[in-house]
Amino acid sequence: MTLRWNSFSTLLSTTLLVALNWGCTPQTPQDSSVAPATETMPFVAVTQIVEHPALDATRDGIQDELKAAGYTAGETLTWKWESAQGSPATAAQIASAFVAEKPDVIVAIATPSAQAAVSASSDIPVIFSAVTDPVGAKLVEKLDQPGGLVTGVSDLSPIENHVSLMQEINPNLKTIGVIYNAGEVNAVSLVNLLKEQAQAKGLSVVEATVANSSGVATAAQSLVGKADVIYVPTDNTVVSALESVLQVGIDNKIGVYSGDTDSVERGAIASLGFDYYDVGRQTGKQVVRVLQGESPGNLSVESVDTLNLYVNPKAAEAMGVTLPQSVIDRADTVVKSEEESTDSATESE
Repeated sequence: MTLRWNSFSTLLSTTLLVALNWGCTPQTPQDSSVAPATETMPFVAVTQIVEHPALDATRDGIQDELKAAGYTAGETLTWKWESAQGSPATAAQIASAFVAEKPDVIVAIATPSAQAAVSASSDIPVIFSAVTDPVGAKLVEKLDQPGGLVTGVSDLSPIENHVSLMQEINPNLKTIGVIYNAGEVNAVSLVNLLKEQAQAKGLSVVEATVANSSGVATAAQSLVGKADVIYVPTDNTVVSALESVLQVGIDNKIGVYSGDTDSVERGAIASLGFDYYDVGRQTGKQVVRVLQGESPGNLSVESVDTLNLYVNPKAAEAMGVTLPQSVIDRADTVVKSEEESTDSATESE
């Protein structure tokens, strides 16, 4: 594949973090991070649907893998990153703007951004990351050597394991409450899987849908009295407003579980999932291969095989849930409270 070199000049800009207002009308995207361009450096443009810890870790992993391969932003690589601030319409604007700038590769983090990038581009390679169902999202027709100019890394959650974990921690579990954005294809796929796995284990699922993160608190509250636990899948809308779900769990003594491990560090009780930084590193390897001349269509869509168990005993206590010692003992990461972290730091001095 012949690489297309960037021909424009730009000034170094600083990262602009915008407070998210999910009920507002989408605004014109802002340049969030731009590394200087030259005519002799490859150009990677990164579009991300929203900023939250898991997706931010994915982006960091991509950039670090590129750097490890010799592609350092501002030195040997033109790197541009934009956040759509949770708006698919803004994601489409970003994708169109990127296509006009003709980068060598567009990297799209999360399903809505990937869909926008693939829709906007016909001749620029697109590598997606943190996409739950690439086929269902119509990004590729098949996972094995998909052909064309699109491939990437899928973060399909191990739903069966999640249901088993919730049952182990809550032996009397009968009903799982789930909050999701029905407009996110990835979330719909996960909820369908959740219902299949729950039914197979004799459990029922009650759903609460949202259109934007401003409705997450109300959706969580609607599950009180209907669900024994609340499950938060890897839904970007809900994860962005996770704290409002956690508060409902604390106030009503309902355990909140998550599909991603970063949310456990924020206050969910437990999750068996991926380290999204590692997802980013895995994605970065694909980007490097494309920059070095391989066709994306010859690179099979990859899944993440390594799972890590995260538990948060303090969160469980706050939600009135007894976390079995057997679960704590086999956890890869036991999240400590701020007080425990401070005490540990003091003892080590």
